[in-house]
Amino acid sequence: MSNEMKDIEIAKVVVNIGAGQVGDEVEKSYDLIEKLTGRQPVRTESGEDAKTFGKRAGLNLGVMTTLRGEEAREFLEKVFPAADNELNAEAFDGAGNFSFGISEYIDVPGVDYDSDIGMRGFEVAVKLERPGYRVKKRDHKPREIGKDHLISDDEAREFVEEDLGVEVVE
Repeated sequence: MSNEMKDIEIAKVVVNIGAGQVGDEVEKSYDLIEKLTGRQPVRTESGEDAKTFGKRAGLNLGVMTTLRGEEAREFLEKVFPAADNELNAEAFDGAGNFSFGISEYIDVPGVDYDSDIGMRGFEVAVKLERPGYRVKKRDHKPREIGKDHLISDDEAREFVEEDLGVEVVE
């Protein structure tokens, strides 16, 4: 008999493209994320630390969208073949989350080249959670998640391999 509070689930998937410059590149990235996810993305602005890279704060330099629930799982199943159904072990962050990049969007099955968008890649960040993580996010009396309830990298790797059918390579 397994404890359902120990089951791991996909909390959210964030699809992101950092265009790095203002204007047409951001609009092409916007169109690509909309094409891939079917959702309307959000333009991301540069912060104060952008001055280090010679950019001023407040510029639209990227595009992102967040997927949750069944939509998130379907998107992952759609893009993992573009990554050869493999994840590098270094893709995990120590808290059970992982991220990976797709260098060219035409590698995703069922997505055709669009000359208006051109060639570009995107990044996918996945947050894994267990039931009960709400206590950390709630407004009234938020609490830390207990050490036994946190997701280790080993548990996250096992989840990815068994539930998503993706091989984790060292």
